[in-house]
Amino acid sequence: MSNQPEVIYLKDYQVPSYLVKSVSLEFQLHETHTRVKSQLAMAPNPKAAENQPVVLHGHPDVTLVSVRCEGESLTSSDYSRDGELLSLPAQSSDFVLDIEVDIDPAANTALEGLYQSDGMYCTQCEAEGFRRITFFPDRPDVMTSFTTIIEADAEKYPVLLSNGNLVSSEVLSSGRKRVTWVDPHLKPAYLFALVAGDLAKIEDTFVTMSGRKVALEIFAERKDLDKLDHAMASLKNAMKWDEEVYGREYDLDIYMIVAVDFFNMGAMENKGLNIFNTSCVLANPKTTTDTGFQRVEAVVAHEYFHNWSGNRVTCRDWFQLSLKEGFTVFRDAEFSADMNSRTVKRVEDVSLLRTAQFAEDAGPMSHPIRPDSFIEISNFYTLTVYEKGAEVVRMLHTLLGPEGFRKGTDLYFDRHDGQAVTTEDFVAALEDATGKDLTLFKRWYSQAGTPEITVSEAYDAANETYRLTIAQQTPATPGQEQKLPVVIPFAMALLDAQGQALALEGANDEGTLVLEVTEAEQTFEFNGIKAQPVLSALRGFSAPVKLKLDRDRDTLMFLAKHDQDGFAKWDAVQSLAVGVLQDLVAASQKGEALALDERLIEAYRAVLADESADPAMRALILALPTPAYLAELATEIDVDAIDAARTFAQETIGKALVDECLATYQTLDWKGEYSPAADHVAKRSLKNLCLSLACAAGSDKAIALASEQYQSANNMTDQMAGLSLLVKYGSQSQRDESLASFYDQWQQESLVVNQWFMLQAAESKEGAIERVKALTEHPAFDAKNPNKLRAVLGGFCANNPVNFHKLDGSGYAFLADWIIELNHSNPQVASRMLTPLTRWKKYSAARQDLMKAELNRILAVEGLSTDVYEVVTKSLA
Repeated sequence: MSNQPEVIYLKDYQVPSYLVKSVSLEFQLHETHTRVKSQLAMAPNPKAAENQPVVLHGHPDVTLVSVRCEGESLTSSDYSRDGELLSLPAQSSDFVLDIEVDIDPAANTALEGLYQSDGMYCTQCEAEGFRRITFFPDRPDVMTSFTTIIEADAEKYPVLLSNGNLVSSEVLSSGRKRVTWVDPHLKPAYLFALVAGDLAKIEDTFVTMSGRKVALEIFAERKDLDKLDHAMASLKNAMKWDEEVYGREYDLDIYMIVAVDFFNMGAMENKGLNIFNTSCVLANPKTTTDTGFQRVEAVVAHEYFHNWSGNRVTCRDWFQLSLKEGFTVFRDAEFSADMNSRTVKRVEDVSLLRTAQFAEDAGPMSHPIRPDSFIEISNFYTLTVYEKGAEVVRMLHTLLGPEGFRKGTDLYFDRHDGQAVTTEDFVAALEDATGKDLTLFKRWYSQAGTPEITVSEAYDAANETYRLTIAQQTPATPGQEQKLPVVIPFAMALLDAQGQALALEGANDEGTLVLEVTEAEQTFEFNGIKAQPVLSALRGFSAPVKLKLDRDRDTLMFLAKHDQDGFAKWDAVQSLAVGVLQDLVAASQKGEALALDERLIEAYRAVLADESADPAMRALILALPTPAYLAELATEIDVDAIDAARTFAQETIGKALVDECLATYQTLDWKGEYSPAADHVAKRSLKNLCLSLACAAGSDKAIALASEQYQSANNMTDQMAGLSLLVKYGSQSQRDESLASFYDQWQQESLVVNQWFMLQAAESKEGAIERVKALTEHPAFDAKNPNKLRAVLGGFCANNPVNFHKLDGSGYAFLADWIIELNHSNPQVASRMLTPLTRWKKYSAARQDLMKAELNRILAVEGLSTDVYEVVTKSLA
């Protein structure tokens, strides 16, 4: 790439030179093009320097038809257009700009701005998609009121939606329909939305805490109407929860959600009109797994919660992205915890953090949750911004307590309603409301990387004193060699010989005490400790850190049996399993015979026998650490040894526990009506985990049960579990016949076909690359649909490490070929698909060379998008 893209720096932020007091948009939708007419009432910003040119953002694909200023037509000599910018001379007073452009939504494969999804018009404007619609000062701190007029063929597009409230609707004599929407709330352009199509809907109402009735509408294709009820129930639960927990009431007369099949992201919180990927809104027992139901509930809540944490109060600039996303992820996680099992939700979130986010922190794209710079903002919609950002908010909640945190967020919303603000504004509101000095805590926003804490213990029996020393350090990351200590809330308890928590001063009812670690090394002393205690460390995963604590396997067994903190109990078994698997990996690498530590089988047997425990937690504890987590812990990743170790462990554990597993399966194999309720989900998760272990043991009975379950299941969770086991453990004929029958049954259901694709892409047997290439030629595969790409390419590259990392380099070349193709059609998806290649430094020299070669091949492509260029260059640095 001859011209390197511009790097944008947080330190260079300047207020906008001009403000938009109001904007009126008119869309004339036609089959061959769309005419967009915009009228911007603008004014010089009194906070900006004078005599600055008027600069509007656009996109090269936008055809400029005309520009008028204060009613006077301008010629090309009166303005300049340079790529994505339209510049006009400085204005000293208020003025009105009228701009007409033509765009081609049908040709917009990037799925940003206004585009078509299966013939329906829809938008995605975050972060900078509005530039593909018309010229506008497209930055989050330019907030204005929008009036939107949409005109289209009434028969083809009877549903015409935009932000705010509908104020008029008519069918013209020409047969076209014309509607007007007015959004009274100030918002930036990234929150604009438009939908036009032939859609069906379900309706409901919600009465707010002040007695206002809000109309609720969820739109989808007619064939999907039977998949919207769960989303509606989730929405109503979220609205009620936000009132009760945060005091936040909805503010428009209507709230709408639209399901879209072609969508780069999960969903978008556009004011009053949320546009969702179908995978995040459609749910039916026959076509959706339990995980899918829970995802719909969480994403619906997330986008609704954005109405306040993102819309009413938004980001000043894109460096502050975690201000809205991290805060809102924390809010939706707490909602999901209240709706389901708090401990299970915590374990699931921590598992994602420890694998994918910790890996991101240790990789070439490592960045603080508030980055200092970027080339392409789309590359910073990351797990660091979202998941680690949520953990930072969780730590604030822990340090301030629920009441203090609520006081702080109340002040934040009240103080900044209708404003675009920064993370400093958020923290300042928490400080002002509680009196807590959070100066040191703010380092979490500016430092990249995962802190590592080393914990050591000393017990003085003579003086009955226990000392706990905690040292912290954060490894160097790109651009940040030196790190300062951060504030770490370290939740802990001391257990006696019977496993009971000691009564420590300041501890809660469960015996948990939160220590506030602020220095590079600190020692905490506890007196009156009668006997050597057992430390329960980092309870609830109270901080996003890596814990280094020497604990032998007997201690881990003790914690697994006695610890009352659900997360700590799970973590003890995970730590035990990790140690056992790492021994197996080492033995495999040396060519030694593999032998499993019996203590792991003993721990699993105890979990299986504990019928008083939550079945969902039992299933989580019984699941071996994932290949991704083992890879994250490894200095050099050996995918083959990891696979051999896990396969041997699963088979050995399965054989040792096959009778108990089958007995538990039979106890839980309830064939009544499906329910997505937490207790039903929990039983299905344990049932299918037990069946999986029994199948791993090679049990003919288990394989027969998997086949029977696949054929007779009344819900997708059980059917997909049966199918997965037949594909992995069944005979070749069972595999082929079940895959064929599954496709025949569900070929009309796009989301189910995606699961079918992903299952095959992740299949670890020989010949995977040929199978995956064949999937990309399947009639149901569509390279323009991000969901299909994620199912096949993502399923293979992320979930099939043994075959993706084959030493012939075929997996790397396959991914690189697709990145090069997608670079031109959908660069946003291309850059996200690149992740597996960016972590080349963690592999052997032979694999490193192969991966770097593919990265350099991508870099040599002419016309490389800024999205892909940024990721590749940072990876090779």
